[in-house]
Amino acid sequence: MQNLLFFVDRVSSWVGQVFSWLIVALTFLISWEVFARYVLNSPNPWAFDLMIMAYGTAFMMAGAYTLAKSGHVRGDVLYGFFPPRLQAGLDLVLYIVFFIPGVVALVWAGYTYAAESMAINEHSTLTANGPPLYPFKMVIPISGALLLLQGFAEIIRCIACLRDGAWPPRERDVEEVDVDQLREMVHVNDTDAATRPEGQR
Repeated sequence: MQNLLFFVDRVSSWVGQVFSWLIVALTFLISWEVFARYVLNSPNPWAFDLMIMAYGTAFMMAGAYTLAKSGHVRGDVLYGFFPPRLQAGLDLVLYIVFFIPGVVALVWAGYTYAAESMAINEHSTLTANGPPLYPFKMVIPISGALLLLQGFAEIIRCIACLRDGAWPPRERDVEEVDVDQLREMVHVNDTDAATRPEGQR
């Protein structure tokens, strides 16, 4: 079972990491558009549409990745003090009552939305000769399906925690650097750091 959970985590992580490159592309696109508009005096009317689509795609396709890394915002003022079994029970109820119906509705409505857009060959109306919208709208059901798949993996984790009394492990990923933990790893305290020569810090 753990291998299945890790597999779903890896799929979500891979998709999130691939689509994260859209942020780099978006940075270059915005920079080029600013240069073209203010230096070349030749703005591209489709650039604004493309920026919205790129950002929206990156945002939506990161949903499953964020859930796999337990990175979504939660009101954990009290939750963090609860024992694992109580946390798992609360999560399980919330997944079943809110998450699953909400994401299923997202996938269903998103599919209908994308299918209608494709059927009429919809293009953006924000600018003249705007880019096609149906590829962007197809991202909605795809991202929803990935989020739903990761949600089922999280439900299995909740059940395992209720059974075992501890959360099952997750796939490791990059994390923010904790300076205190880093100092402990290399056995450096504040006094050592302050007395070292500038070039050795």
